[in-house]
Amino acid sequence: MGKRRRVAERRKTRPAVLGGMIAVVVGGAGFGVYALYGGAAADERTGATADHKPVPSGPPTAAEVRAASARFLTAWQQGRVGAAAAATDDPSAARKLLTGYTADAHLKDVRLTPGPAKGAEVPFKVQATVAYRKLGKPLSYTSSLTVVRRASDGRPLVDWHSAVVHPDLRDGDTLVTGASGTPPVRALDRDGGEITAAAYPSLGTVLDGLREKYGKKAGGTAGVELRVVRGKAAKAAKLSDKTLVELSEGTPGTVRTTLSPGLQAAAEQQVAKRPRASVVALRPSTGEILAVANSGHGFNTAFQGSLAPGSTMKVITSSLLIDKGLASADKKHPCPKTVTYGGWKFHNDDDFEIKGGTFKASFARSCNTAFIGQAKKLRNDDLTRQAQQVFGLSMDNWAIGVPTFDGSVPVQSAAQMAASLIGQGGVRMNPLNMASVAATVKAGRFHQPYLVSPSVDHRTLATASRTLSARTLSQLRELMRYTAAYGTAAEAMSGLGPDYGAKTGSAEVDGQKKPNGWFTAYRGDLAAAGVVQAGGHGGDTAGPIVAKLLKLGG
Repeated sequence: MGKRRRVAERRKTRPAVLGGMIAVVVGGAGFGVYALYGGAAADERTGATADHKPVPSGPPTAAEVRAASARFLTAWQQGRVGAAAAATDDPSAARKLLTGYTADAHLKDVRLTPGPAKGAEVPFKVQATVAYRKLGKPLSYTSSLTVVRRASDGRPLVDWHSAVVHPDLRDGDTLVTGASGTPPVRALDRDGGEITAAAYPSLGTVLDGLREKYGKKAGGTAGVELRVVRGKAAKAAKLSDKTLVELSEGTPGTVRTTLSPGLQAAAEQQVAKRPRASVVALRPSTGEILAVANSGHGFNTAFQGSLAPGSTMKVITSSLLIDKGLASADKKHPCPKTVTYGGWKFHNDDDFEIKGGTFKASFARSCNTAFIGQAKKLRNDDLTRQAQQVFGLSMDNWAIGVPTFDGSVPVQSAAQMAASLIGQGGVRMNPLNMASVAATVKAGRFHQPYLVSPSVDHRTLATASRTLSARTLSQLRELMRYTAAYGTAAEAMSGLGPDYGAKTGSAEVDGQKKPNGWFTAYRGDLAAAGVVQAGGHGGDTAGPIVAKLLKLGG
């Protein structure tokens, strides 16, 4: 059975022995596990194979889930690494990580308490002691495992992923206890106040990134800790090492950021109102990042997300069409109900059309066909070049001070190229990228966003190779101003004018009932962008989050 990606955050189910099940105590540790009955382990005891019986198929039964999970958890708790690994569908990987759990992470007195199974998934609580030389501290967390059926013989086994051992682990990561190697950092906001994850939950991953980048440069000394050391896959995803338990404190160095305490607090409050919401605010004139927040704190979607931006991409596409003389704000521009290109039929929301309308009207109402209709006049690489050369995107060279995804606008052809004009196809962005797009329009040129001043470490910021002409820039600002005043962004931006502009977006995602809602805007010397995944229309979901920050920063 194919592997399923395990998310970093697990359900926090209250640990308990299943009601009605007979519990047994194993290894003297008081660990309640499900009783194993009769023939459930008969083949394992005898080593016999029942060739005359058909290979079981289908999802594991409740009894099989109980037996397979108990077999794994009991062996792990008792330190029988080989037996625990054999109870998984990847014994080699399981043996390596479980061996390291004791030898490298220095975890002892492990106690595992299973909770009620939910189908094939079994949550469990882990209690252990981190013991390193003369230092020791307790460790407690929740995780879960899933039981699957091996195709070759139908045997129920634990579906192995590193996250079974600890939910913060990606496959290929390890747990290590020892001198950290990287001193801690004390991060400060722009006013000199200390930034902590307790005060700003969204900044946990940011603080990890700051430590990784500046720990050895900021003048601190290392302590002793249990930490997640990232492997190849996690490093490719630009995830930083993570401290789980600090056994002895190091001396932190100091790193000053550009974050505004007021805007950061507001951003945290706003995203908390909606699940899967993310927002970034920055200063167009400089690129300084003033706030970054996510309603989920396990992954920094605001900086590292890779999502189709939907119609917010039309800001970039509009600049391209105006540059090439294919559109002009106040000139008539077709917006039919549908357009076919590359074998795909593209629709507007509810198949609306605008008869005799201007390009400004099409932009303000987010008419897809007004953009798709110009695809035949464009080269496959035109949009990619515009995104790179004018908006500084899709070159993987931003250096903001912590890991980021810098957007992707790949060269595409046929229907996929057309879809990219409206922020679908292969185009991928995050709120940091789209806040930068709005900021570029406001400032008139690209300023690479940054969280730590380049003067701290003398790093070189990314640049764009050209700026928009005065003609294109003035029309682009007019499009965004009109959208903020009269278009799909008007409700969210109400009362924030006149020095403002905005664009809404909705991005369809396969298998998702509602689209991701996007919103990017500027007001004065402040730009912001947000996304609410599976939220619906951007003006209704991400719009109020962004508008609140613009109002506070005005």
